[in-house]
Amino acid sequence: MDRSAVSGGLKPDYLLCPSRNSASLLPLPFFPSFLHHAPHFSPSSLSIKIKARRQFPSHNVAEAASSSRREAIASGTFNGTLDLAAIDWDNLGFSYLPTDYMYVMKCVKGENFSKGELQRFGNIELSPSAGVLNYGQGLFEGLKAYRKQDGTILLFRPEENALRMIMGAERMCMPSPTVEQFVEAVKATVLANKHWVPPPGKGSLYIRPLLMGSGAVLGLAPAPEYTFLIYVSPVGNYFKEGVAPINLIVEHELHRATPGGTGGVKTIGNYAPVLKAQSAAKAKGFSDVLYLDCVHKKYLEEVSSCNIFIVKGNVIATPAIKGTILPGITRKSVIDVALSLGFQVEERPVAVDELLHADEVFCTGTAVVVSPVGSISYMGKRVTYGDNSVGAVSKRLYATLTRLQMGLTEDEMNWTLELS
Repeated sequence: MDRSAVSGGLKPDYLLCPSRNSASLLPLPFFPSFLHHAPHFSPSSLSIKIKARRQFPSHNVAEAASSSRREAIASGTFNGTLDLAAIDWDNLGFSYLPTDYMYVMKCVKGENFSKGELQRFGNIELSPSAGVLNYGQGLFEGLKAYRKQDGTILLFRPEENALRMIMGAERMCMPSPTVEQFVEAVKATVLANKHWVPPPGKGSLYIRPLLMGSGAVLGLAPAPEYTFLIYVSPVGNYFKEGVAPINLIVEHELHRATPGGTGGVKTIGNYAPVLKAQSAAKAKGFSDVLYLDCVHKKYLEEVSSCNIFIVKGNVIATPAIKGTILPGITRKSVIDVALSLGFQVEERPVAVDELLHADEVFCTGTAVVVSPVGSISYMGKRVTYGDNSVGAVSKRLYATLTRLQMGLTEDEMNWTLELS
């Protein structure tokens, strides 16, 4: 699918083209230094020259991106012509930027999803009595698209997100798209917004599928209608520290999930309850919060939106999935990568005291990929790891996984899906 097929023949007014005469070179800060020396990749192989058609204030990137475009000329490994949105690719954070298209598919209670469609991105209309607004009947997913050095686009394990949504939908009494419907919808949405996929090394296109009870319901009951929607946004690093150690605080009073609840599925109701503890932690200078189990109050569960791992020697341990912890797709991938690299991996209860003796600690998630932990504070005590640099195990896992996601190494796991 090309952009003209989606946009009704709209001609893009911005281009990314090969050139040998780039006068203004932009660096590639998104790549950690330890990836600069990865085989088959050189950040200097891609240089970008921006020729602005219109100047925009730097504080209003979203408005600038949606109102006009800039002409970009690139030299390096790109073959042919690609288009890129006119935003500051060197300063992407993890924040919302409006793009061009979203995907929408609906079905009524008791039936199956059928054909969806691409629509111009914009606000949606919901009844004030919609099930998702009144009773929180909703799920979301998160995955990413990356641009390879040759300009093609890769998805990372989208079928795993589809399977997790199916599992969550069953728990929340909702119909769900099939795996094939989910993956095809993701592909269509990414291709329709392909000029928002960052250049290699600049970030990724974050993909947010939503499933919600959109039908009106007053009494507590499943909604009579459901909407599956996908939107996308280009992103950089999730934590402001980037690929650098973050600082966590253990929360021992508030809890993220309870046995028998919905902590093991990606329902929207799991996330707002962490905001109070997270906001308090950030006000004290911490990056995020690490939660304990609510029964014994001594076993690690997860960070607000990430899974947690500890390293001791050649052993990597992570809390076992038991209904209160989200089965992260990056978590699952890191476990497989670690095993392939010769590490011993244990999925088991991990006591908070084990943090005192760990060699390394790191988090995993779609947004953060692998995020090293520099310190953890618990009950007034602070434990630090390393010398405020990325640990050897975290570094190796991050490099191996991100090179695979970005198409810099052969995908022996068969995890990536190339779009054309």
